[in-house]
Amino acid sequence: MPDDLSPRGPETVALTLTVNGASHALRVPAWTTLLDLLREGLGLTGSKKGCDHGQCGACTVILDGKRVNSCLVLAARSDGSEVRTVEGLASPDGALHPLQEAFIKHDAFQCGYCTPGQLCSGVALLQEGHTRTEDEIREWMSGNLCRCGAYPNILAAILEVARKEGRA
Repeated sequence: MPDDLSPRGPETVALTLTVNGASHALRVPAWTTLLDLLREGLGLTGSKKGCDHGQCGACTVILDGKRVNSCLVLAARSDGSEVRTVEGLASPDGALHPLQEAFIKHDAFQCGYCTPGQLCSGVALLQEGHTRTEDEIREWMSGNLCRCGAYPNILAAILEVARKEGRA
């Protein structure tokens, strides 16, 4: 699939970004969101379009080390950036990220729709160091909604990894 969502013209922008370790040179309509670029342009459908207003967190990805709602970020604003999606959490040899393993162990997902965003947010949360207490984890994960109510299991998974990594 070519890295080109539309023909050249005054309403398109050229950009380069690294997604899950792979470099991409793209030309996209100026109004394209990072979420739409990932899903429609690059075929990375793990990040979900839930509310499309930045309220549910289903589209959360890690952009330059910070978690963002990719439905609110214009692709053009991510020019030169590094993006990590749920597809890029596992290591190249296929080994799951410790948080992915903990999600499985603690049954931290039910329908699975929010899981990619929960995982990306949780991984960034661990990197940011906001895992000292259960209340802190709840607060910093509050932008990621789960309609199935798997919150206690999500909390347990993040807390387990935080403790193993000495971050709790």
